[in-house]
Amino acid sequence: MLPTLTSSADWWRGAVIYQVYPRSFQDSTGNGAGDLNGVTERLPYIASLGVDAIWLSPFFTSPMADMGYDVSDYCDVDPMFGTLADFDAMMKTAHDLGIKVIIDQVISHTSDQHPWFKESRASRSNPKADWYVWADPKPDGTAPNNWLSIFGGPGWEWDGVRKQYYMHNFLGSQPDLNFHNPEVQAAVLETVRFWLERGVDGFRLDTVNFYFHDKELRDNPPLAHDPDAIGLDAPDVNPYGMQNHLYDKTQPENIGFLQRFRALLDEYGGRASVGEVGDGARSLKTVAAYTGGGDKLHMCYTFDLLGPDFTATHIRRCVAAFQDAVTDGWVCWAFSNHDVTRHVSRFTQTEGERERVARLAVSVLAALRGSICLYQGEELGLPEAELELADLRDPYGIRFWPAFKGRDGCRTPMVWEKDAVYAGFSSGKPWLPVPEVHRPLAVDQQKASSSVLAHYRQTLAFRKSHACLIDGSMTFIETNQDMLAFTREKDGEKLLFVFNLRRGPQTVPLPKDIRVSEVLPMPGFSPVLEDGEIVLDAMDVFCGRLD
Repeated sequence: MLPTLTSSADWWRGAVIYQVYPRSFQDSTGNGAGDLNGVTERLPYIASLGVDAIWLSPFFTSPMADMGYDVSDYCDVDPMFGTLADFDAMMKTAHDLGIKVIIDQVISHTSDQHPWFKESRASRSNPKADWYVWADPKPDGTAPNNWLSIFGGPGWEWDGVRKQYYMHNFLGSQPDLNFHNPEVQAAVLETVRFWLERGVDGFRLDTVNFYFHDKELRDNPPLAHDPDAIGLDAPDVNPYGMQNHLYDKTQPENIGFLQRFRALLDEYGGRASVGEVGDGARSLKTVAAYTGGGDKLHMCYTFDLLGPDFTATHIRRCVAAFQDAVTDGWVCWAFSNHDVTRHVSRFTQTEGERERVARLAVSVLAALRGSICLYQGEELGLPEAELELADLRDPYGIRFWPAFKGRDGCRTPMVWEKDAVYAGFSSGKPWLPVPEVHRPLAVDQQKASSSVLAHYRQTLAFRKSHACLIDGSMTFIETNQDMLAFTREKDGEKLLFVFNLRRGPQTVPLPKDIRVSEVLPMPGFSPVLEDGEIVLDAMDVFCGRLD
């Protein structure tokens, strides 16, 4: 069943977005790396899932030091991915299939190979001298302050030409743009307009709270331990997590720029934005600021559900905290993406649990209030790939190996055909290995109605068939057990959901004020309702229509 492409300006509200990592999706040339023509080839498969939109990770011109998140030309396609004509053809096919197209915008920083930076570093007096964050050293020659890079080491790189340091939140070859300069903002917005003119439907904004820095370059204080904090931006092996990032990101000036960004999108109508917010324990407060008022971002996602905890208590805490903090904004929930370990590996202790967890996880997402993001391959139940150091391409993983193995384990090629060369991804050696453990989970092996892939299709169809699951209200129900229980309601339809995320069965008595008029089994689950009690197996789901 193909998704319906709504003409509503609010199509993004409650949408299901499928993230495509082009480098690992489908190779059409045999060079071992996926490309835009490969995406086009596989769009009918994506449409068959019942999603509303795709989010394409970066395909712009880049030296690929950070796999395309180091952009050297915002308005062109890197030759490894194809051409602008290939992008246009891909987008037309997507639209013909009823799929919106969201593209990544990595505008907090550029590559050091970007013409803007080349000009900026040439002297302290050229027209773009102030387009990046430059600062003099301390008298002893050390960096201007204690800011750190997420990818390890100081957040400053020395440049011998200007005899100054430049700021970088990630690699040294990813200098930060100076958003305090109005010319930078204008130039960035013009690159966004370029893609709006080509007809893209939305933008995912990478590190959206990193655009501005403290003008005074004040040191970040150490982070006080907070056992209740639920937002994590970096693995615990990384010193970055030891600072309270008060001054190197999430500055108040960002609000004004996001309003300018939204105003540009509103000129075109029906366009959407989703921001990635990594702000530690303050993430939900930041989301509230960035999505409230209807004049900034349409929605954001945080890292709250991208950690190792898959319990009723944790999920309820995250969702309730969002509802409390964000009264008029919108959220996009996800359990996996290109930056984190695949969730069937994060959430399981044994291989035998993976399939059940894969089914349960998408059922939880489908029932939550908000939009949802799925990451390529999760619909197959793919676990995290175990790679050797020699296989890694991710500079983050290489830097912190072996304590942190980086992000390549979730970026390995899609598996389309179990017995084909490189599982149907490419005719040439792929840029990352195809794990043998993924082959039995290939698309061509999941034709049965009982497969994880079929379960995803059935669950997304279930979500789409109930308007209250798209944008209805959500109210938690108190239980005396470790259960995730809530109602969704809109226009007279009210559904009850009870999730047992534990590894053992549970029986839940219905509250006295709740009367189930009809049991609506979630696809793949068959709990029992008898004598006012819901009997759930391990990792089971109940859904019922309420009077």
